[in-house]
Amino acid sequence: MAEPVPMVELWRGGRLESLHRGHAVICDATGQVVEAWGDPQALIFPRSSCKMMQALPLLESGAADAAGLTEAQLALACASHNGAKIHTDAVSAWLKDLGLGEPDLRCGSHMPQDAEAAKALTCSDTKPCQIHNNCSGKHAGFLTLTRHLKAGPEYVELDHPVQIAVKDAFEEVTGETSPGFGIDGCSAPNFMTSLTGFARALARFAAARDEGDARQRAMARLTRAMTRYPEMVAGEGRACTELMRAMDGRVAIKTGAEAVFAAILPEQGLGIALKIEDGTTRASEAAICALLVRAGALDPDHPATRKRLNAVQTNWRGFETGILRAVPAFA
Repeated sequence: MAEPVPMVELWRGGRLESLHRGHAVICDATGQVVEAWGDPQALIFPRSSCKMMQALPLLESGAADAAGLTEAQLALACASHNGAKIHTDAVSAWLKDLGLGEPDLRCGSHMPQDAEAAKALTCSDTKPCQIHNNCSGKHAGFLTLTRHLKAGPEYVELDHPVQIAVKDAFEEVTGETSPGFGIDGCSAPNFMTSLTGFARALARFAAARDEGDARQRAMARLTRAMTRYPEMVAGEGRACTELMRAMDGRVAIKTGAEAVFAAILPEQGLGIALKIEDGTTRASEAAICALLVRAGALDPDHPATRKRLNAVQTNWRGFETGILRAVPAFA
């Protein structure tokens, strides 16, 4: 088994202060590995970076069309959102259209990441609810599928028809039998795969076209929804939203907890899967920027890129103290 390779480094005072190692794989539309760093067979929990795969049964079953879901709602089904008003209003309306409510969700509650929404809750002495959960859009999608299948309410259980359909789709697009699962922060199962399997699945999304079979049409619709509504996928100030805007909607990207990142590049027909070993977000954001620049999809001088890659570090007085950059051998 290959060791993780140095990918991102932080310099201060002319000396290396921190180093982040990881694994990455780029696959083409045929599923072949184009480039790899570290161990391409490293097993990972893709966490939230695979939400577009978890949303496949929502479309393939006909549930999305039966419910009249919009592209913005499909983007929200793939989201790890900030819990801003734009997100919570959309989830609330979606649940209402289903004839359901916040208690029907099974994702749990946490404070929203959006500063304005968090301030509003704090100042009103109101507790956050499940709609504020960053995965509430995905769970609204699960509920839509649950209703379509006329299945029971505990849709996050491993033996529920929704999760059986998710697992089947996940294994089919990765081309691998998942060796196991963990429970994600939102209580849904998260199935393991190799980094190569994950990149292979993302490349299949990149190659999907509207004139293809049911799966390809579903993949193309989800990719398009993410790129057309990047603000629904994450939110203002977030890497996914800012970098998709920087690439003018030509690439769909999705982060996941513990420093996983996924990228779908339709123009290049490539899928990129990345895992930083120590789980640090700053490193995964810098590394995915480096890979997108390498692929010719992202301008290295765009402000959204420079915010995360070759990013000058400053202290509380505004003095420059160092730089966060990709390791030259990796970049």
